[in-house]
Amino acid sequence: MGDLAAPLVDDAPLIHDSTGSLHAKPTPTSSTLGGSFQHACGKVRDLGTMDGAVLLAFAASIGNMLQGWDNASIAGAMFYIKEEFNLDSMPMVEGCIMAMALFGATVITTLSGLLSDKFGRWAMLLTSAVLSLVSALLVIFWSQHVYMLLFARLIQGFSIGLAVTLVPLYIAETAPSDIRGKLSTFPQLSGSAGMFLSYCMVFWMSMLPNVSWRFMLGIQLIPSVIYSLLVIFYLPETPSWLVSQGRVDEAKKVLQRLRKEEDVSGEMASLLEGTRVGHQAPSMEEYLISTNEKSLNDKLVPAEEIIKLYGLPEEVHCVAYPLKRQNTEDRVIGHSTGHGASFYDPIVSITGSFHESVIEDAHNIFNEVKEHGPVERDEENQDDPKEHDLEHPRDDVDDVGENDQLIQSKPNINDLLAGGKSGYIGGGWKLAWKTSSEYCLDRHMDGGMERLYLHEEGVPISENVSLIDVPASGDLIKATALINKSVFHKDQTGNNNIDLRSHEKGFKSTKWNDLLEPGVKRALVLGVGIQILQQFAGINGILYYTPQILEQAGVGVLLSKFGINPSSVSILMSAITTLLMLPFICIAMWLMDRKGRRRLLIVTIPILVVSLIVLVTVNIVKLSAELHALLSTMSVGIYFCVFVMGFGPIPNIFCSEIFPNKVRAICLGLCSLTFWICDIIVTYTLPVLLRCIGLAGVFGIYAIVCVLAFVFVCFKMPETKGVPIEVMAELFAFDASHPSQQKEDVYPQKEYL
Repeated sequence: MGDLAAPLVDDAPLIHDSTGSLHAKPTPTSSTLGGSFQHACGKVRDLGTMDGAVLLAFAASIGNMLQGWDNASIAGAMFYIKEEFNLDSMPMVEGCIMAMALFGATVITTLSGLLSDKFGRWAMLLTSAVLSLVSALLVIFWSQHVYMLLFARLIQGFSIGLAVTLVPLYIAETAPSDIRGKLSTFPQLSGSAGMFLSYCMVFWMSMLPNVSWRFMLGIQLIPSVIYSLLVIFYLPETPSWLVSQGRVDEAKKVLQRLRKEEDVSGEMASLLEGTRVGHQAPSMEEYLISTNEKSLNDKLVPAEEIIKLYGLPEEVHCVAYPLKRQNTEDRVIGHSTGHGASFYDPIVSITGSFHESVIEDAHNIFNEVKEHGPVERDEENQDDPKEHDLEHPRDDVDDVGENDQLIQSKPNINDLLAGGKSGYIGGGWKLAWKTSSEYCLDRHMDGGMERLYLHEEGVPISENVSLIDVPASGDLIKATALINKSVFHKDQTGNNNIDLRSHEKGFKSTKWNDLLEPGVKRALVLGVGIQILQQFAGINGILYYTPQILEQAGVGVLLSKFGINPSSVSILMSAITTLLMLPFICIAMWLMDRKGRRRLLIVTIPILVVSLIVLVTVNIVKLSAELHALLSTMSVGIYFCVFVMGFGPIPNIFCSEIFPNKVRAICLGLCSLTFWICDIIVTYTLPVLLRCIGLAGVFGIYAIVCVLAFVFVCFKMPETKGVPIEVMAELFAFDASHPSQQKEDVYPQKEYL
């Protein structure tokens, strides 16, 4: 079993890996383009070599397109289903046809997490595609009776439930952390695009002399077949699930395909470290780090306090000095509770500090590798290199976060990859290891290694620091480390590197007790809470009210002058509403990894509140018909556009980013179950509320919920932009193990938007 960093190409110079074996080293390629034809061919090749994770995210999100397609097609087909089966006298059956897919999605969601953990994400995506195909066939050929139609709708609900839960999970586990937000917005874009295309198709069919509702619903057979073929022949299993099953070599090949790189050892190490839910909370420390031990000795640092950091093959080894001052954990937690701001969840400030630039002139240690070379050590202090290599994972150690890279105050991915790129895992984080204090006390102890997620200047710096705390030259940087037990242990025949090896067996299966661990519980509360607030923020009520708004604005009268029947007018107005969403979802994709999830919500939710207040006002105050229609139409349009930029995609994105690997599928399934239950409650209580308190009262309730959502996001929701998923899980575990009320306030509060 070879080194996970070993390249797979054969037409390159040979190099020795950490085991002494020869492997081909990838070499840069160049191409020259001459003439317009060659230039065009180059553009085509560029499309073909697009980031593998982007293409996979696009292909996987077709599952959400099927959901949007179904929502639109059943809305249009119901006009004709009612006529054929005479459902005016059977309102209960009519309601069941509309609700059966919702019921099926809710039922399957309760099992989706367990099923995807047992059989894999790929198998469940294929199941979703096949179920959609089967439902379309049932509608086309065997729906002569209404009860067979109900069964077909139930099957379609199963397909939708699996897609809504597993597509965000699949994208989160295959996307690089730096563009994870953009790729995770694909399902929202795909679902809305599917609705628009379906509405257009249904509108065209409604204009035909003989309308067939079976064809309206059954046309979904075509995208279902395409999706099934893509899943079978293009989509791989996610590396996270493969690693959790002990199939490390397969996971490595998938990562190499996704990243289009041969060296994926950093992400592989992170995935291996992330296979355990942390029974033990991580600690947080600060270090001065250098590739040159003389830099620390020049500052009179005692040799016995210098710590050696170990990395992956091909990396330059570093030394570190732990800063001796007030405990970093106390300072970080205190930072989030200062000056009466005890309502802030500490993790909000912790994650906010990692996105902050603290020292403008800090130098990236890995950019100076060529200048300083390897670590210089005195002969008398030189330890046996055999003591500093890791061999393979232990099966009794818990979960971890992701790698961390020492970065400049304004991280630049190109700079980060200039040196030591193996351990970089995205978002300015880098993964390293050190010998634990227990191992130092007992050199014969098995294991004794600790994993460090490193981030430069990750927490606020106190004012009363000694001179040793401030780097005086470019070869020293200050970094914050999340520290926990590693799944790797010492290799007595190594060469100072972490040596990644394949698992001999898979890891333990998920237990329900894992959900009770403090970090998981805290993340689950946030995930469930944001899903509840999203559903009660009013999107279903606005969708219900939109046709009436557009009718009041005269759109229906205008379209009827072109000979369009009332049913077709309603369908076309819905298509126009959906089309309005698409450009703003694209804007959200562009902003998601630039501004962050939390900031987008903080900016967009107040606009939702204002739009709802205007709708309340126009339904209370007597206005002219023209002014009423104008204000209502503008408010609904603004609400839609702003909702799909923030509260539409972000809850699912956020929930896919905050759970550790071992419980991620189950927790995401619970969040999706909350989504469907709240969807049912909102949908079926809306007519009752309209009769009891009217439109103004309903929109007033939605406005209050949006205000509560704004408070929830400000005080409780951390920023996940660019943070590797494993690191995010570690931060939740750290936060849960250090309750803010027990910490002393030592820093002024700063709000991170």
